[in-house]
Amino acid sequence: MITSASTQQNTRQAADSLVNSADKAIDSTRNYANHALDVADEKIHNLRNGVQPALEKFSRKAEEYAHQGMDMAMHAKDRARDSLSHYSAATSRYVADKPVQSVMIAAAVGAAVALLVSTARNRNRY
Repeated sequence: MITSASTQQNTRQAADSLVNSADKAIDSTRNYANHALDVADEKIHNLRNGVQPALEKFSRKAEEYAHQGMDMAMHAKDRARDSLSHYSAATSRYVADKPVQSVMIAAAVGAAVALLVSTARNRNRY
């Protein structure tokens, strides 16, 4: 005959065994999760170390191209200034050497511009 005390003892042993198994499962899961996190951390660290030199190289190249662009813009500005100065001096010499002819050319250009403007206005009216 099974007594109440032995039933309680069997129940306690089963509960203890179940709790013990659950603790082992929790520990095993915790260890697996920690290992997975360590592996992921190592992979991220390796990836960061692999990407860092590429980013630095890209940054250096971008800076180099920016400097080259600024240098090219400065050279273009200098060439434009020199060219404008040259043409301005040539125009001044021409006007000084041939003032009557310069006035005639200016009048002809002015008349041509006035004619173009007048034609454009008449077209827009219709």
